[in-house]
Amino acid sequence: MGARTQYNVKAGLSPGAEASVTITVTTDMLATFEELGPVHPLYSTWSMVRHMELACRKIILPYLEPDEDAVGYSVSVTHLAATGVGDRVTAGARLVQIDGRRIVCAVEAHNSREKIGEGTQVQMLVRKERLAEHIRTLAARRTGPRP
Repeated sequence: MGARTQYNVKAGLSPGAEASVTITVTTDMLATFEELGPVHPLYSTWSMVRHMELACRKIILPYLEPDEDAVGYSVSVTHLAATGVGDRVTAGARLVQIDGRRIVCAVEAHNSREKIGEGTQVQMLVRKERLAEHIRTLAARRTGPRP
């Protein structure tokens, strides 16, 4: 086996770090499923998760080394309450654990009245060059001959 890559997140990133994103719900954030069309005129779970992940990324981005990036690894979220178009949502994240290259955040979202979501999100540190190599491999598979 090859040597294990060491990841060193910049000093200062530690459990307790927080970030948030505040948005106003728009029609492009509503529950819809491609060919099935609109489901209902409410803030979708996938939009909430997207905003939670953005808050998580905001926590770690300033602390990454120049040759590092992070990719989403897992999300476990419960959507607790509905939110309509025009309401404001704040998605927040709090770093709870750094374990090697795993960065775990607790996430919550609130609308103007109540908590609407909660859960966890995990990001994995990766070397930018290794990620770029993986992307090139995927692109080659996509354009290569098919059986």
